Amino acid sequence: MTTFLLARHADHDWVGRGFAGRMPGVHLNEKGRRQAETLIARLRDVPLAAIYCSPQPRTQQTAQPLAQARGLLVQVDAAFDEIDFGAWTGRTFDEVRQHGEAWTHWVERRASAQPPDGERFADVPRRAMAGLRRLVQAHPEGHVLVVSHGDVLKSIVAACLGMSLDDLERFDIAPASLTVLAMGEDLHKLQLLNGQGPLLP
Repeated sequence: MTTFLLARHADHDWVGRGFAGRMPGVHLNEKGRRQAETLIARLRDVPLAAIYCSPQPRTQQTAQPLAQARGLLVQVDAAFDEIDFGAWTGRTFDEVRQHGEAWTHWVERRASAQPPDGERFADVPRRAMAGLRRLVQAHPEGHVLVVSHGDVLKSIVAACLGMSLDDLERFDIAPASLTVLAMGEDLHKLQLLNGQGPLLP
């Protein structure tokens, strides 16, 4: 079994405000940089075989302090990229709410939702789970940190638990939180959801 430590990136100025998506120039703010530094202590007793992150700078900035402390390379993997929000990229939640039906569909029927000119949400867990399966082959029996994005990580949890993607609003994945998933060839086991404190090996 490979143990995945699934971290959401730390805070930036768009958290809770809107769809940053794949918009360039989104970096951690001061709070986020402090959160990234805490990963060193929180994972102090956990052996790490590798660190992967999405192509977005905020995930790489979240992983970098820990990677430097461990002497590990941060490896970028597009399987864990943020959702392509299309026309919603760079829009605030309040702006998108004004679209009425489109916003309601996104919140309540995520399994069939797709932002205008953006990525079908149903495709997100497919690419993310395919990425994890590749890493199981690359790091059998190892502990692997994957730094990604809130809804991407939610989709992974839903896929592993057999949940409908329509139910993603029933739980949170907070900035800099850690969700632990053990994964093998035929078994997925969620060990921790949205953890905020230090992890034991």
